[in-house]
Amino acid sequence: MNPLSDSSSPRSGAHPGLPRGLHWVALLLLCAAYLQGGLVKLYDFPGAVTEIQRLGLAPAQPMAVAVIVLELGASAMILLGRWRWLGALLLAAFTLAATFLALRFWSAPPDARFAMANAFFEHLGLVGGFLLVAWEDLSRRHAPSSTHAFPRTITGVQS
Repeated sequence: MNPLSDSSSPRSGAHPGLPRGLHWVALLLLCAAYLQGGLVKLYDFPGAVTEIQRLGLAPAQPMAVAVIVLELGASAMILLGRWRWLGALLLAAFTLAATFLALRFWSAPPDARFAMANAFFEHLGLVGGFLLVAWEDLSRRHAPSSTHAFPRTITGVQS
């Protein structure tokens, strides 16, 4: 399957009327932090273990391996369009959990609170983006092949 395909079949993930490959580039941008994070953790495994330990999680080594596999594997699922909905839900759940573990701005010292709150809500935005990817993929899988999962509307009238 070509991720840059311009096909409008229910499973392709492409949208009619959009420039070729724009949908895939958007998915790549959404996954960029997870691809980068997974690769950095892979090449600096001791650093990944230290990060897990700093969060108070144990056992740190198996959890670091799981995080690397999750970040890289779920990103690949999204980008390749194989079980895209599942990859998106996995990254949404992971991001939500990591956000509440690492970005507890409400209990941070006052000088760190603003930056942590910003990061917290940015991560919630990523969760929302992944939920939309999952919803879109599942909708397209269940849509009849002659229609699109998200009908275009103009002033409330479907086209």
